[in-house]
Amino acid sequence: MRNLTESARLYEAARKVIAGGVSSDIRRSTTAAPPLYVDHARGSHLWDVDGNEYVDYVLGQGPLLFGHSHPRIVEAVNRQVARGQTYSAQHALEVEVADLVCDLVPCAELVRFNSVGSEAVHAALRLARAATGRGKVLKFEGHYHGWYDPVAFSVHPAPDEAGPADRPRPVPSTPGQPVGAADGLVIAPWNNLPALERILDEHAGEIAAVIMEPLLCNSGCIEPHPEFLRGVRERTRRDGIVLIFDEVITGFRLAPGGGQQWFGVVPDLAVFGKAMAGGFPLSCIAGSAEIMRPIAEGKVAHAGTFNSNPVVMAAAAAALGMISKEGDALYEPLRERGRRLAGGIAERARAAGVDVLTAGPGPIVQVYLTNRPAVDDYREYAAVDRARTLGLHAALLDQGINSVSRGLWFLSTAHDDTDIDRTLAAVERVFADPAWQAGP
Repeated sequence: MRNLTESARLYEAARKVIAGGVSSDIRRSTTAAPPLYVDHARGSHLWDVDGNEYVDYVLGQGPLLFGHSHPRIVEAVNRQVARGQTYSAQHALEVEVADLVCDLVPCAELVRFNSVGSEAVHAALRLARAATGRGKVLKFEGHYHGWYDPVAFSVHPAPDEAGPADRPRPVPSTPGQPVGAADGLVIAPWNNLPALERILDEHAGEIAAVIMEPLLCNSGCIEPHPEFLRGVRERTRRDGIVLIFDEVITGFRLAPGGGQQWFGVVPDLAVFGKAMAGGFPLSCIAGSAEIMRPIAEGKVAHAGTFNSNPVVMAAAAAALGMISKEGDALYEPLRERGRRLAGGIAERARAAGVDVLTAGPGPIVQVYLTNRPAVDDYREYAAVDRARTLGLHAALLDQGINSVSRGLWFLSTAHDDTDIDRTLAAVERVFADPAWQAGP
């Protein structure tokens, strides 16, 4: 077991001055142990305040495509910090970063920058409503588009509260959301084109935008059926609906051009964040010149004190510059190591008699504790053994392996074969442990 003396002391102190002792709900501990208190991180590893070392597959919930403290990103940020921290004015770095985004992303002709993904989603939906003159937005059950009230519905609803599987109803994510916040939302099942067609028929002329994660990463790691993604693109184009890809996670992680390049389907608008700035808070909306025109002409409001912050943009210029230079050659080793990790976990599960399903394209991997042959939508994800998944996360943390508690694993270019070997050895020890096998 890990020594967590200093972590426990800090957590006790934090609970006196920070609500709940943490600064984001996702950082709450899932066990009796205190939450992770990090002292420093480098490459694919991090160290907590008690001196415990971990192979890190959380990577800040995905942003660290190049691992922690990549030298080029650190150098670029340090250079800019000495030149100024924020200007409330234009500067050359934002032009450089916008050029890189437009060069890399298929749908991008114009961009606007924000700080976090929730802001960018809010702006994209506002733009879609203005462009179409319609009021409603269709989102998919299990998809997450930030914690703002208008879209924080049906992310992880209890299936017995969510209505029929082919016609879900909006379920709020938290107490405190306005009673009427769901009036502008329509919920549809993921990967079910006939159901989507019926729902769109029922709301003909009402839907401004269809928004989705092109790879569903917030409820497992679920790839779209090819015919589903193509069908959504064809139907939204036919009906004059703005198709929005929420690429906050998938952007610059699956491929240089994100999920739209990886899956070969180009939306009207896309929202990016996380990996685009190497660990710094940056997001953007990107789309065709036509769809972005209302913002370009000042007809749709878009603002923010920290938009295109120069320090953050220096990090983004470094990160996107490396992606632009190396292209797909940067991603193939990442995919290969992710496949090796997923395959190795599945192999060790079979040997131990543990029901495990692994999925994901490599830069992102999901480990499900289930005997299902596949997970294709939220309702199937909700049926996997999530309590035991939390138990696996906690047991691996004690073995020095840090993964996202819901079974998601992010890979970085800093992970090497030694990291994978160490991880698989830890997985084998946990699967063989009678205490873990006994379950929560």
